[in-house]
Amino acid sequence: MFRTIRSRLIFSHFLVILIAMGASGFLLLSFLEHYFLQVTEDNLAAQASITIQTLIPNASLPADQTQNLADVNASQVMNALPQQNIYVQSENTQPVSADLSHLANASLQIGTQLNTRIRILNPQNALLLDSRNQGEALTLDEQIFINGDFDGDYAVRVNADNTMDLVMPIWVDSGQAGVVLLSQSLNDVSTVLGALRGGWIFSTTTVGLLASVIGLLLSQVITNPLRQLTVAVGAVAAGNYSQQVITRSDDELGRLGRTFNDMTRRLGAAKQMQTNFVANVSHELRTPLTSIKGMVETLRDGAVDDLDVRDSFLATLESETNRMIRLVNDLLTLSRADSEALGLRHQSFDLSALVESSIEQMRSHGREIVLKSQKRPLMVTADADRVRQVLVNLLDNALKYSKDCVEVYLGADKLKGVQVRISDRGIGIPSSDLPSIGQRFYRTDRARSRSQGGSGLGIAIAQALVEAHGGSLWIESKEGEGTSACFTIP
Repeated sequence: MFRTIRSRLIFSHFLVILIAMGASGFLLLSFLEHYFLQVTEDNLAAQASITIQTLIPNASLPADQTQNLADVNASQVMNALPQQNIYVQSENTQPVSADLSHLANASLQIGTQLNTRIRILNPQNALLLDSRNQGEALTLDEQIFINGDFDGDYAVRVNADNTMDLVMPIWVDSGQAGVVLLSQSLNDVSTVLGALRGGWIFSTTTVGLLASVIGLLLSQVITNPLRQLTVAVGAVAAGNYSQQVITRSDDELGRLGRTFNDMTRRLGAAKQMQTNFVANVSHELRTPLTSIKGMVETLRDGAVDDLDVRDSFLATLESETNRMIRLVNDLLTLSRADSEALGLRHQSFDLSALVESSIEQMRSHGREIVLKSQKRPLMVTADADRVRQVLVNLLDNALKYSKDCVEVYLGADKLKGVQVRISDRGIGIPSSDLPSIGQRFYRTDRARSRSQGGSGLGIAIAQALVEAHGGSLWIESKEGEGTSACFTIP
């Protein structure tokens, strides 16, 4: 049922609203019910106090009940009372002087105006007055309630028939002369609470439906980009790396979409690089292998008996074999660099001495190499063999294309670290080719590079080795004036 994010979002919106509305409604109704019951209780207590004070002037009230008189309109009671009162003594069970008929009429008027049944009982629970003149004897339950312990100045209870009873003792001369029993219907309270409960149920249902609609709309806004991403991921899994998704927001989904688009572009570029890599490797290996195969067939057909031809073919076979060995070694180096498995052996050494020995190694090319260094020695911590490989690759490229001498600049910078610059005065590189320099198997002059043994991997290897040390390599060139290959080591 909830297998999709959309259904979960709709259900979660509905559930959150339902819980919030239900909890708030329940708490509000509970508060209102408690409030109404408390108000009714306070009113009954005030009515009992007024009844005792007006009908029995010589009766005393507790201090706490004197404040409750302000909660009830005492004029309603006073206007309903007769001019004569009833006087009660604590020693007697009946009033000393009483016009019971007149008092009954007065209590009837009080109960009618206050919507309350008023009953006055003596200490033996005999009914003296009843505002409704029903003359009914007290039930056993009412007798138990009246005879119970008073928690404070009076006792109160809510009955099953939706009425509230309140009993208050009558004290005369510090003795109990009877009790006042008040009963009031709670139908009005129930009606109000029922109306509120119905409104709460209606509003909760309405808000729940609205929450479901809003959840449906929001789920569409949220799940549509996810649905597009799901389709796009399926397309990428099928090999379509050109797949892109439309992003219109800057939220998490928008960032996810842009990240996916960047990932597909990178995957596409990696796939294209892999395709080009396989094609270039095949091309680089096909030429020497074809040459080797042709020479072996020629030798097998009888050319091996001609010593001059045999020696020439064997020299060519050795050259082509060495070329393939260099190519394989270069590919292994790049593969290890890609997988961060070069196994660099960092040690402290003098870079100036390493540059000088590399220059001496390359002087066999017959061109002059000039070293310009800021200071000596120049100590660095790196893999000396890998740094020498970088220097040899860059010097070899410079010597191949330089018209006269090659200059090597060696210096140090506090921010960039050690910087090496190898400059030639050759043909330069066209500005359109500069961004592609460093790509594997890329050659600006393919025919010339191949004739000189180049495979287009020298700059790529040098760049990979420098970046493995945490440095950077870049090419500066101006066509017709020369090229400078620069790299830094932290």
